[in-house]
Amino acid sequence: MDKGTIVRTIALVITWMNIVLVNKELQPIPVIDDETIAYGLAFFVSVWAWFKNNYVTAKGNKQKEVLLKEGLTKGSKND
Repeated sequence: MDKGTIVRTIALVITWMNIVLVNKELQPIPVIDDETIAYGLAFFVSVWAWFKNNYVTAKGNKQKEVLLKEGLTKGSKND
């Protein structure tokens, strides 16, 4: 997986953990102090992760290699 995929996945997990904490009436992650902000952040990160092309599967990694080889995408093979 590339760095962007890892960062987006971590952000998505943290955001949804925060939503679960809020729904269970537990203390949310201190960075987010309001339920509305938590839902807004969850929505934003979910849409961001959904639209971003993540090369997670073996097929996706092969596609990325072809795109890089043909110069059709930014980045390097080490991303």
